[in-house]
Amino acid sequence: MPATTCPVTDIIDKLNAAIDSGGLTDPRSRRRAEDILALLNDVAWGRADSEHLPTMESLAQKLEEHGKTEPSKDAGKLVRTALAQHREVFISHIDTHNCSSGDCLRLAPAPCQMTCPAGLDIPTYVTLIGMGRDAEAIDVIRRDCPFPWVCGLVCTRPCEFMCVRARIDTPISIKSLKGFAAERAMSEGSYKNPPREPDKNKKVGIIGAGPGGMSAAYYLALKGYDVRVFEQQPVAGGMLLLGIPRYRLPREVIDREVAMLKNLGVEFQFNTAFGPDITFEQLKAEGFEAFFFAIGAHHSFKLGVPGESDFPQVKQAVDFLRNVALGDRQVPGKHAVVIGGGNVAIDAARTCLRLGCESVILAYRRTRYEMPADTEEVEQAEEEGIRFEFLNIPSEIVGNRDRVEGLRCLKAELVSKEGQDRKYPVPIEDSEYIIGADVIICAIGQRVNETCLESLKGLAWTRRNTINVNMATMESSLEGVFAAGDAVTGPATVIEAIGGGKRAAESIDRWLSGIPQPSMPPVPTRRGRVDYLEVPAITKMTLKRPEIPLLNIDRRRTTFQQVELGHTENMVREEARRCLRCDICLRCGKCVEVCRDRMKVDALQMGYFDFDHPVETDFRVTEERCILCGACATNCPTGAMRMEDRGDERILSLCGTLLNRKKLLYCQSCGAVLGPARYLDFVQKRTDTVARVAGDRQLCEVCARKSTAKLGTADAPIKRG
Repeated sequence: MPATTCPVTDIIDKLNAAIDSGGLTDPRSRRRAEDILALLNDVAWGRADSEHLPTMESLAQKLEEHGKTEPSKDAGKLVRTALAQHREVFISHIDTHNCSSGDCLRLAPAPCQMTCPAGLDIPTYVTLIGMGRDAEAIDVIRRDCPFPWVCGLVCTRPCEFMCVRARIDTPISIKSLKGFAAERAMSEGSYKNPPREPDKNKKVGIIGAGPGGMSAAYYLALKGYDVRVFEQQPVAGGMLLLGIPRYRLPREVIDREVAMLKNLGVEFQFNTAFGPDITFEQLKAEGFEAFFFAIGAHHSFKLGVPGESDFPQVKQAVDFLRNVALGDRQVPGKHAVVIGGGNVAIDAARTCLRLGCESVILAYRRTRYEMPADTEEVEQAEEEGIRFEFLNIPSEIVGNRDRVEGLRCLKAELVSKEGQDRKYPVPIEDSEYIIGADVIICAIGQRVNETCLESLKGLAWTRRNTINVNMATMESSLEGVFAAGDAVTGPATVIEAIGGGKRAAESIDRWLSGIPQPSMPPVPTRRGRVDYLEVPAITKMTLKRPEIPLLNIDRRRTTFQQVELGHTENMVREEARRCLRCDICLRCGKCVEVCRDRMKVDALQMGYFDFDHPVETDFRVTEERCILCGACATNCPTGAMRMEDRGDERILSLCGTLLNRKKLLYCQSCGAVLGPARYLDFVQKRTDTVARVAGDRQLCEVCARKSTAKLGTADAPIKRG
């Protein structure tokens, strides 16, 4: 038997083998082993609770100590060892209803959820949104992310890049669905905080009011801790507010979500820099017992070219965007050049345009294809009139006296380096040229300002100048000190910071409660088991991802009004119906295999998971070919494929997608269900024992025999219908 990667399924397989071997001859031992097996299956199928683990341990101990044969004792020892060595895995299965390896078929998480840094239960909340239950969807989201509205506007959506629907056409618009539900719930007054646990009378200090710090504050406050957030700036939000322009993320959205934290009792102390204004020792003296650092990456890397420090018109993008966010709306210059290719560079360029620059050029050393910025942001920047200069390497900032006149560049070509997948820009000889400009903004990367933490003696740092932490717990080298966000990962995304803050909050709670820390990163939690949205096959195939309506181009160029206007309610409900519910369907292909190879019907054309027999996915084909035998549903290991009789019809569905439905035929004597005509025809061509016709009546086998007995075989010939 091949070994599995999940200890739960592994021990199930081994215990099954021990029982099947016949070695457990003692009836009591065999019964105990079977009881343990039943409990293990509960764990693997998401039916277990907190009592399962101690019950299994007790039964295994009795099996080992009181077994009358060596195989019985060995079986008990086998179970006890597995439970001891992999206790965290078993607890994770019970608590999260997810198996990270996917071996426990009913607990295999969807790719979108596994990709989300915060582990959001995406299939559940997408389905709830499709049902029009927006408030419930937000409740599900906020169990893993305190800022659904923010993320609905600016998340980099790694979940969408892993969406299985993209194998058919395009991924589900998960980000937009979340943003719609959050705005709807907030406007209807149904955007509420979960209940706070009783006060623990313990204080936690958080340094940094960015998404990581505020996420940790949210979850710690819910657990009953007194939380105070210290922030150097005069406002909460960190890079959410100071780095992302209003046209992408309106300040009102941030303020309303921050207000939810304040309603939980989180205290904010602004204009307070760690080090100069408040020290580690002072905080300890005030009674703070644990600390979380989420200081962000607010310092920029330098270009390292002549002239960079000679002119006041040379700015760093992070500083430029911060000043604009805090109210500085001066025109930086007539002709701006932004250096970089990430989202910060795009934000700086589009901000320059809105402040009144006559022309804006974005210079990037690679091609458009290699730009790390979101595709949508790049396209919108182009629409607004920003010009892109690719394959150039800055060599000098030129000017006259105290005024910038341009950026001297060398044209570049991309060259492969041995052992490297990514090509590197190499300057082309004698290709020098100047891009005219009177303001230059550098956006080539950000770093953590480690000097503010110099007072923390013994704090370990990585080679990348980030805080060195245990990634499973976010605990640093100093006892009681935790960290996450850009301070740990380097410049990253909002959702990564949120995920780190959530993880750190759990670890801080464990540390303050005296509970041992986990040895592995947490597995995403399945927050609900919502039934499917019922969608006809033709609808499933014809629905397309809707485009997001945008603000008029003229207003976009001159105002900071929100660019993306969001989807309409009808768009959102229909978009949710495109979801394939990959939290249930594992794309194992057993349904296709049994239909094609065993039944020889070949009614399931599902190329998005049938890689061995590549075909274009078309759910509509099933209605044309399917005989409704139910072999696919019978062999489905997760219940994703269902066949049921409903009213006068037999219906076949895959995660709510209605693949086939046919009218049922009944015995014309007793009324027993015979099945659809297509199924009966298929079976009767292969056997003469199902559904006979006596005279002009279609009868079940029992009624056909009764009719024959009454009339006599000579008078009542029976033939196949």
